[in-house]
Amino acid sequence: MHGRLKVKTTEEQAEAKRLEREKKLHQYKATTEAIFEKRRLGQLDKEGLELTSQILGANPDFATLWNFRREIFLHLEEEGSPEEMQALCQGELGFLESCLRVNPKSYGTWHHRCWVLERAPQPDWARELELCARFLESDERNFHCWDYRRFVAKRAQVPAEDELRFTDSLITRNFSNYSSWHYRSCLLPQLHPDPQHHGRLTEDVLLRELELVQNAFFTDPNDQSAWLYHRWLLGRADLEPTIHCVYVNREDACLAVAFSQPVRVTPGSHGLILLADEAPLTVEWHTPDGRNRPGVIWLCDLPALALNDHWPQHTFRVIWAPGQCQKECVLFKGRKDCWYRDSVTEEQVFRCELSVEKSTVLQAELESCKELQALEPDNKWCLLTIILLMRALDPLVYERETLRYFEALKATDPMRAAYLDDLRSKFLVENSILKMEYAEARVVDLSHRELTALGHLEHLLLVTHMNLAGNRLQHLPPALAALRCLEVLELDGNEIESLDGLPGLPRLQELSLRRNRLRRPSDLRPLTSCPCLAQLDLAENPLTNLPEAPAELANLLPAVHITLV
Repeated sequence: MHGRLKVKTTEEQAEAKRLEREKKLHQYKATTEAIFEKRRLGQLDKEGLELTSQILGANPDFATLWNFRREIFLHLEEEGSPEEMQALCQGELGFLESCLRVNPKSYGTWHHRCWVLERAPQPDWARELELCARFLESDERNFHCWDYRRFVAKRAQVPAEDELRFTDSLITRNFSNYSSWHYRSCLLPQLHPDPQHHGRLTEDVLLRELELVQNAFFTDPNDQSAWLYHRWLLGRADLEPTIHCVYVNREDACLAVAFSQPVRVTPGSHGLILLADEAPLTVEWHTPDGRNRPGVIWLCDLPALALNDHWPQHTFRVIWAPGQCQKECVLFKGRKDCWYRDSVTEEQVFRCELSVEKSTVLQAELESCKELQALEPDNKWCLLTIILLMRALDPLVYERETLRYFEALKATDPMRAAYLDDLRSKFLVENSILKMEYAEARVVDLSHRELTALGHLEHLLLVTHMNLAGNRLQHLPPALAALRCLEVLELDGNEIESLDGLPGLPRLQELSLRRNRLRRPSDLRPLTSCPCLAQLDLAENPLTNLPEAPAELANLLPAVHITLV
């Protein structure tokens, strides 16, 4: 047996590892306790840096120790010269680089590196850019490093053109690089801003980007990075809030304003101004639910002087000062109400206005995606992009085809079926609003559409009759408060279990809830806030089987004719 290497048994190896771990743990605890003691005593010296280095070198996510190092640096900065601080910062950057090799995605390490460079007398930003390039070479999806690169590029005043070329090189190397695509979405609006749409690109650049991203689709159709970037390219700019509609009702002595997105109107401020016959009125603005949180609908009660029945007409003008927009409407003698409403078609509320060039490109992209989908029938990103392209081109012309692609998408991606149902519902409501506008109607029929959600209700402020029968609605959203003129609401054949969230609808007279899932009379309590309600149909709900239901409902809604059979 002489000359042979003795191999330890499994038990011996395990025991040796256990002893080694205990030794390291003991050292770790002892060093940590020493650090905390120094911090407690206020000993801010280089020994503290040495002790924290021993721990952070193995565990760079110990945030308290990074805080202690910063305290020491600030103390040393008061006593040392700029040359000494430069040397100290250089040493710290080298130490941080070793920590990043231990954990390239350490929040604390990247944050501390930003802090050190901001304190360094002479930061070497070129070297930091090289560091970013090295780390992104090993992991191109390290979003910590991407955030740090943006920080460095801003401090070093790197031209946006150079950063865009950097993303070009990474995307060319690998299309599956979401961080690079995202960085492009930040850089391109800076380099090529659309003067008419803040945050968007000029059309010639947009068309080039659409061509680039299409190449990525066919290179790796199952990678989501390029598909998500394409969705951003098709998106709209974040527009400033504007007034969509102004409605005045003489009988209620009320004025309603519908905005394009939720806004806050602060009491006593000059954000929302009302003028009646060119004279400013002092009014109290409130949301329909009275909570005065940011909302799309704001109401005010009109003083008696603003509604003189003997005058031939009254002109009401509403000014939204932050958005520098205003709308007005005229209430004529003998009329009970008046309104002004923006055209959702002319204002391109639901999609961007397309030029001939862009329409041609999007049409070609649609055909290309359909070809790709024929080769990759289970590619969910391709199916969703086809739907979005059809929405961008013409939502009404492609409505039936869009619904077929939704069914195919749900079969391919069943885990996101609920999200897809809500997105489908959103698109169908948009289409109904467009059709209603073309017909200049105040009646909207959304029955038997398999709707699971209701959106864009702020565009339906003038609707008097809404049919939502035969859908899959489980609740009614508070946004129904936008329907200030609604008189008849049909909800037969849905899945509604409670009316919690139903706002007070001031003009609602008839409500039909046949074949839903209402179980208790108390589920109908929100209806007490609808002052004009006269007819309520509850047939074929579980509560109709309760012997006490008729009496309880009669007490709850004494002035309402209720049908239970």
